[in-house]
Amino acid sequence: MKNKDFWIAVIAIVLLYVIFHFVGIGCPIRFLTGVSCMGCGTTRGVHSALRLDLKSAFRFHPLFWVPLPAAVLILNKKRIPKKIFSFIMCNIIVLYVVVYMYRLFDPSDTIVSFEPQNGFIYKIIKSFF
Repeated sequence: MKNKDFWIAVIAIVLLYVIFHFVGIGCPIRFLTGVSCMGCGTTRGVHSALRLDLKSAFRFHPLFWVPLPAAVLILNKKRIPKKIFSFIMCNIIVLYVVVYMYRLFDPSDTIVSFEPQNGFIYKIIKSFF
C-alpha cells in the first residue's frame, strides 16, 4: 500500500509540473509568492552539470549536487544511526539556508529574487483592496 501511495504522489507531482510547463509557470513557489526558494536554480544547475558545464551549474546553484546524495541518504535512513542521519540532514538544511541568505542579499545574483509584488497571491490580494 505504501508503495502505491508513493507512485500516486510521484505521478501527481509530475503531472502538476507538466501542466505548469504548458501554462508557462516555471517555478510554482516564485509564481505564487514572487520570492525564490532555497533551491532556486538547482534544476538548471543539474541540467548544466549533465551537459558538463560545471561553471554554469555552480552559478545556477552551488549546491546543485546535494539532492542526489540527500536522496540516497533518505532512502537508506533505516540503515543509518538516527543521530548521524539527523546531524547530516540538519547540516544540509543549514547549508541551504546560508547559501540562500547570501544569494538573496547579493545584488549580483540574478537567480534568487525577492519580489513579492510580482507574486500571484499579492496580485490577487491587491485586486480586492
